[in-house]
Amino acid sequence: MPVLRVALDLPLHRLFEYRAEQASVADIGRRVRVPFGRGEKIGIVVAVVEQGEWPLEQLKAATAILDDLPPLPDDFFALCEFASNYYQAPFGEVLMQALPVGLKRLAAPQRRAGRAVKAVAPLAPPALTAEQATAINAVAIAGGFSAHLLFGVTGSGKTEVYLRLIERTLALGEQVLLLVPEINLTPQLEARVRSRFPEHNVVALHSELAEAARERNWRAAFSGAAAIVLGTRLAVFTPLPRLGLILIDEEHDPSFKQQDGMRYSARDLAVVRARQQAVPILLGSATPSLETWANAQGSRYALLTLRERANPQARLPAVRLVDTRRMVLREGVSEALVSAIRQRLERGEQSLVFLNRRGYAPVLACPACGWVSRCHRCAANLVLHLADRRLRCHHCGLEERVPRACPTCGNQDIHPFGRGTQRVEEWLQGEFPDARILRVDRDSVKSRKQWEAMLDRIHGGEADILVGTQMLAKGHDFPKLTLVGVLGADSALYAADWRAPERLFAQLMQVAGRAGRAELEGEVLIQTQYPEHPLFAALVAQDYPGFAAGQLKEREQAGFPPYAFQAVLRAEAPAMADAMAFLAQAVVLPPVAEHEQVMLYDPVPMRMARLANLERAQLLVEAGSRPALQAFLPRWRAAIEQLKQPARLRWHLEVDPLEL
Repeated sequence: MPVLRVALDLPLHRLFEYRAEQASVADIGRRVRVPFGRGEKIGIVVAVVEQGEWPLEQLKAATAILDDLPPLPDDFFALCEFASNYYQAPFGEVLMQALPVGLKRLAAPQRRAGRAVKAVAPLAPPALTAEQATAINAVAIAGGFSAHLLFGVTGSGKTEVYLRLIERTLALGEQVLLLVPEINLTPQLEARVRSRFPEHNVVALHSELAEAARERNWRAAFSGAAAIVLGTRLAVFTPLPRLGLILIDEEHDPSFKQQDGMRYSARDLAVVRARQQAVPILLGSATPSLETWANAQGSRYALLTLRERANPQARLPAVRLVDTRRMVLREGVSEALVSAIRQRLERGEQSLVFLNRRGYAPVLACPACGWVSRCHRCAANLVLHLADRRLRCHHCGLEERVPRACPTCGNQDIHPFGRGTQRVEEWLQGEFPDARILRVDRDSVKSRKQWEAMLDRIHGGEADILVGTQMLAKGHDFPKLTLVGVLGADSALYAADWRAPERLFAQLMQVAGRAGRAELEGEVLIQTQYPEHPLFAALVAQDYPGFAAGQLKEREQAGFPPYAFQAVLRAEAPAMADAMAFLAQAVVLPPVAEHEQVMLYDPVPMRMARLANLERAQLLVEAGSRPALQAFLPRWRAAIEQLKQPARLRWHLEVDPLEL
C-alpha cells in the first residue's frame, strides 16, 4: 500500500507518514487532510513511497487527498526547500506559510466570484529618457538569469522602466511578479499597472485583502490566468507557471524581511527564485541597501543608473540644513520652516512636515516625583494619544486612560514630554488657522479605503500642509508638494544599532524626493543640531554613492555585513535568568567546538529586553563566510532542540538579522 510523506505546519523538522490506498506519485504536491492527535490537519504530500520508515500497521490512513487544485509545481518545492534550509525553518512550516489561509482550512470556504474590475482607458506611455531606454535594453537582452540594480534618483522614472519591461514580458506570453514593500504603496501602483495593461489580468496579494479575495487571486496566479502579480513579501512564494520576470520596488525597505514565524528576506528569496527559474530580476531603489550596493559594485549584480528626473522640467529639490543649536524652537519647529510654509501657502503649494513619531508625545511624566508613563508589560514608555485621551504602547498594544493626576504622588500638573505628529498638527493649526492641515500616520489611516481616500484628498488639493510619518516617505507623487521639513532626525545619528545611519539616510532621501516632482521647484529643510555630520553633507549633495562608500568602508573595518555573515539565537521567558541560562547552554554545545570558523558572542539581553510580559535575550553568531555559517547552523539547531528548557521559554533562530 502506498505511503504518503506529508509536511504539516508544525515547528518540527520532520515529515509525517500516512497510508493511502489510491495514492500515486501524481499526488505529490497536492493538499491532503490527515488525522493528527485528536483532530485533523491540512498538509502537503511531498513524497509517495511503497515502504515507509514505520510499519504499515502503525500508520493512520489519510482522510482525503484534495484534488480541487493541480499539484504544486517542482519550482515551488525547490524555493521552499531552499528557504527551509537557509533560514533554519521546518519545511512544513515554510510550505504551509506560503499558501493562502483558505487553502489551509479543514472546511472548504465558500468562494464568491470576484467583483468585476472597472475598465480603464489605456494610458499612452511617456517618452523615455536615454537612461531609461538603456536600462530597459540591458535587462531585456540579458537572457536567462540576470540580476540588475536600478539605481535612480527619486522621480527618475523607475516605475516606467518596470512598466516597459512588463510590456515586453507579456508580449512573450509570460507572467510578471512585482513585489512592493508595503500595502500602502499597492493601490497607487496597482491602478497604474491596470491602466497601462487593461487587457491583462492583474491581481494583488497582500494581507489587507479579505481571505476569499486573497485565495481567488492566488488561484488565478497559480493557474496562469493572472498575467501580473503585484504583492508584498509573501507573494514571493506564489507559484507562477509562466514566470518570465521579477521586479522588486524599493528593494532597500526593511519590510521585505519577515519578523515572525519563518524569518526570511523576500528580496533575497526573489533573487534565488530568479536564479532557480532562469529569469531576470530587477531591484529598484533611490537608496539601495548596502548589501545590494556592494553586490552591484562587484560582479554579482549589473548596475543601471538613472541620474536625472524623468520630467524634463523637474529638478531635484535643494536640500538645506537648519542649524538649531542656537535657535528657540516652537514645538520643535524653527522660524525658517515656519517662514517656508507660509511662502507655500501664499503660492497655493503644499508642504510636508515629516516627523517619524506618531501620537501626541512619546511620554507623559510628573515633574514633582519623576513618574513616567511606562508600559508594565514592556521595556518601553506608553505614548500619549491626546486626541482620544489614551496612553498606548506601540510595541505590545497595551492601552490605558490618561490619568487626571500623577498615580504616584497625586500631582495634577503632569506634562507631555517630546512631540509626535498629533502635537505638531495641533500647533500648526494654531499657527496657520486658515490652512487645511492633514495628518497622515497609522492612527489616522488604518485601512486601505482610508488610505485611498487620503491620497485622493491630497491629489485633489484639499490639503495645504501634510504632517506625516514614513507612510509618506516613498512611492508617492504629489505635483503641488514643493516643501519638505524634517523634524527629529538627530535621534538616529548616534543610535546603538549600526544600521541606523543607513536607515536614516534612506528615509531622509526618500522623503526629500517627494518635493518638486513636477514643474514647481522643491526645497527640503532638515532641522539638526549636528550640521557638520558627514551624513548630512551627503544628503545636501544628494550623494548616495559617496555615503555608501563611506559606510561600507566602516563596515569592512568593523567586520560587519556584508563583510561578515550573521545569525542570532533569541530566547524569551517570563524570567530573564531562564532566557540567559538557555543561551548559555547553547554556547557550549558540541557543534560550537567543531566549527572553528564560527564565532559565538556572549548572551546579552535584547535592547527591548521586555516585550509583552516576556524577558528577551539573544546570542549573536558570526562567520567570515556564508558556507561556514550554513554548515554550522543545522547541526547547532539540532543540538539546541535536545536541550531541556522551562515550559514557557520560547526560542528561534534568525539568519541575516536586520536588528540586534
